Amino acid sequence: MEVDFGKDYFEMRLESIGGLGANLAGKLLGELGALYLGLNASSFASYGSEKRGSPVKSFIRYSKPDKEIRINCPVISPDMLVVFHDRLAGKPLVMAGVSEKTKVIVNSNKTPEFIRDRFKMCAGELFVIDALKIAMENKTRVNMVLLGAAAKASGFIPLDAVEKVVTETLGKKYPKSVEGNLKGIRAGFDNLSGVVINDDGKYPFEKYEEIKRVWGFDNAPLGGVNPIFGSSVSNDLSASREGYVPLFDKEKCINCGMCDIYCPDMVYQFTEGEYKGKKAMVNLGPDYRHCKGCLRCVEVCPTSAITAGIESEHDISKTNVNNIELLDKNINFDDVGSNSWVESVSYTANSEN
Repeated sequence: MEVDFGKDYFEMRLESIGGLGANLAGKLLGELGALYLGLNASSFASYGSEKRGSPVKSFIRYSKPDKEIRINCPVISPDMLVVFHDRLAGKPLVMAGVSEKTKVIVNSNKTPEFIRDRFKMCAGELFVIDALKIAMENKTRVNMVLLGAAAKASGFIPLDAVEKVVTETLGKKYPKSVEGNLKGIRAGFDNLSGVVINDDGKYPFEKYEEIKRVWGFDNAPLGGVNPIFGSSVSNDLSASREGYVPLFDKEKCINCGMCDIYCPDMVYQFTEGEYKGKKAMVNLGPDYRHCKGCLRCVEVCPTSAITAGIESEHDISKTNVNNIELLDKNINFDDVGSNSWVESVSYTANSEN
């Protein structure tokens, strides 16, 4: 097909959190350009340990058939920026390079005015879509909804091309998910509307500059020393939830500890107390700041004291345990993503028996 986006490159950057599917979305956009739009295309991602909750960036470039892509660096001045969660507001480099030419898509249930102020967006065209709600309604993932939204915002990517790349790429491996994925893509395409934000001087332009650590490739001590302390106390994993949270009923709890054993992020807290007239370690419930919503605790609870609930329908802040109070104020932590390492307790992995 003939595509004209008015310059040599059309560049996209996806800002996300591990678990929301930005890496896959970037790969699909790359295939879309090369195989279905007749363009030259490249895509690659930047992420850490691939653990849910860690920062993820994906970069995609399109060029006309007669223009080779001879650069392979992060997208610093995106024509389109897709933010997979509104809790990324204020994180390093998320809004960097955004100008009046940029189309910004944010997954949120807030108003465009609220999002503009929260992200301190200087100018551009802002699209806000509740991709999480749409994904839950159509039994798909956030990334599928945002793929449809990106196609609509681009102005040149046809909906049928997105449907085709998803069907032929994902359908071979996950045929049962195709119907839900296509519904999510169409809903993202059909439910997108934007507002133009003029550069009124309210917020300054943010230049894209790579973050440099004190220690790097050239000067890090030999032996694999990690200068970042284990920081599970400070990491906020709530942004990697997909709409559901475990709801804790203290009256049904028998303090068996199964939730604590199976929780990968140790969000359940126990304290000394009484149970049936005897001294016992009593379950206080989950810390939602560090809960990523995997719902393993729901599956293993023998008394249904923990059930699955839709997060938007419950004010979980009133019942939060707040592990953050355990934070040592004298240690500097990263505020997004997991960088601590915890040894497996699986007997099959660590036992010779």
